[in-house]
Parts: sequence; C-alpha cells; structure tokens
Amino acid sequence: MHTLHVKKGDTVQIIAGKDKGKTGKVLKALPSQNRVLVEGINVYKKHVKPRSEEEKGQTVMIPRSIHASNVKKIEAATHSK
Repeated sequence: MHTLHVKKGDTVQIIAGKDKGKTGKVLKALPSQNRVLVEGINVYKKHVKPRSEEEKGQTVMIPRSIHASNVKKIEAATHSK
C-alpha cells in the first residue's frame, strides 16, 4: 500500500493544473490510487436527468480527485513560547 505526504484535514496548495495557486483542505486521501480530493478544487458540472415526472433535472457540481504530486502541504503556523 502507498503512503501519501498529505492526509485528511491537511491544508494544501495546488502546484500544477488548472487550479494552480489555489488552496484547500483535503477531504479524502486515496493512497491506493495516489490521489486526493481537495475542497473546492477540480470541480465539474454534471447534468442529472429527472428520475420521475415530478422531479426536475438539475446541474450538480461534482468534485474530482487530483494526483497527489500536484499538491503541496502548507505548514500550519507554529507557536513558540
């Protein structure tokens, strides 16, 4: 099993791709695929058809994972005494 340099809850900065320079919080780590799901990053629209006649079709925003090599962990501020 692979290990990642980031884990769930870490704040990361995107260093490559269409969202380069943005920051976000890791929502889910997928070590077997070497990918991470970051809040507000790599979000796509998906059109959903209505399941019944009463429902309406809608557009939902689906977050997709990005490769772990495209994120850099941002160190939290350390408090010194």
